[in-house]
Amino acid sequence: MKVTVAAAQYPISEHADFSAWKKHIAHWVSQAAGQGAQLLLFPEYGSMELVSIFSEAVRSNIREQIFSLDALKSEFCAVFEELAKAYKVTIVAPTIPVVEQGKNLNRAYVFSPAGLAGYQDKFFMTRFEDEEWGIETAPKVLTVFEASWGKFGIQICYDVEFPIGAQLLCEAGAVLILAPSCTETIRGATRVHVGARARALENQAYTVVSQTIGNAAWSPAVDINYGYAACYSTPDRDLPEEGIISTMLPQQEGWLIQELDFANLDVVREDGHVFNFKDQKRISTTLPGDEVKILQQVI
Repeated sequence: MKVTVAAAQYPISEHADFSAWKKHIAHWVSQAAGQGAQLLLFPEYGSMELVSIFSEAVRSNIREQIFSLDALKSEFCAVFEELAKAYKVTIVAPTIPVVEQGKNLNRAYVFSPAGLAGYQDKFFMTRFEDEEWGIETAPKVLTVFEASWGKFGIQICYDVEFPIGAQLLCEAGAVLILAPSCTETIRGATRVHVGARARALENQAYTVVSQTIGNAAWSPAVDINYGYAACYSTPDRDLPEEGIISTMLPQQEGWLIQELDFANLDVVREDGHVFNFKDQKRISTTLPGDEVKILQQVI
């Protein structure tokens, strides 16, 4: 089976109101769908551009922004649900802060042509999220999304720098790991991309990174952004020598469009030069004190 993925290099833009933001998002989805994309990946915290429609008091208060964005999440989800249905695509929306049972979480909602398919919350917090912003680690639940072309999971930014989530997702059937990300520096972006390449190697899977780009001086949370989109594989039989399928030049707005053929992964998992995926199953990686649950979601 094959799928055409679109990974966004996405700028944080100012908008006059919610209607203007909705038109902006519709244009982005239309561009990707028009290039044949079946699966669209937006970056982590791309939703923070909605802060531009709030009052100056909220725009300057990163903790208050969490609650203002949470109050908009139904309208936010409705936009992506409508677009996924209209263009008959699957969309991993830009992550958005939400409040669940008193906890501030970083969430990636997933929409299929049938509607809301589920979500993935971020496990591991960066120091900025934890110490300054008040975003908290989520309950340890991983979701495997099953589409007609195959299964995928999501590891949000810092999460992809650790092996446990991707390993459990791939053991549960995922062959594609999506890594929406938001980083300020070349160092930060590099950590995410190194993590994504490592997860592709360990699991003999595909990984796809989408990142925010450019500056948004009006936003104290995401004022500086550096990144680029990329698709990675394990370097093995009938796959790129360095495991780099495709990338875009950093800091250029647009979509990276890439077709991925899962038959190539079947070959390397069964008859590759090495058996990373099989051998990694012999290693037990755990989170002490936290049981990680796996959900299977057909979309």
